[in-house]
Amino acid sequence: MVTRKTSEAGEILQGTLDMLILRTLVMGPAHGHTIAQAIERTSENALEVEQGSLYPALHRLEDRGWLSSEWGVSDNNRKAKFYRLTNKGRKELHAATGRWQKMTRAIGLILGESFE
Repeated sequence: MVTRKTSEAGEILQGTLDMLILRTLVMGPAHGHTIAQAIERTSENALEVEQGSLYPALHRLEDRGWLSSEWGVSDNNRKAKFYRLTNKGRKELHAATGRWQKMTRAIGLILGESFE
């Protein structure tokens, strides 16, 4: 699960982990720890990906054909599985981004109304 690092509930962020992983891998292949760090860093430390959610999500995305993987050696000389975005994954990222933008626009329209 992607959680907010604040005390506020992050339920609206549930279901976005797949999109965040796919977007992170646009930059190139990476292993799980690097993906989690990139999401945290890119969100200015507002989001944190728990390992218990990250690795099942990576396996699910690979099963769907959106990612491929291969074993390699990480920067700290440890064996690690590196994930790569597939063409099918790029198409899904494009579709998911469009859905996310429509939803956030709709929510923004509602929140933009006066509370008076």
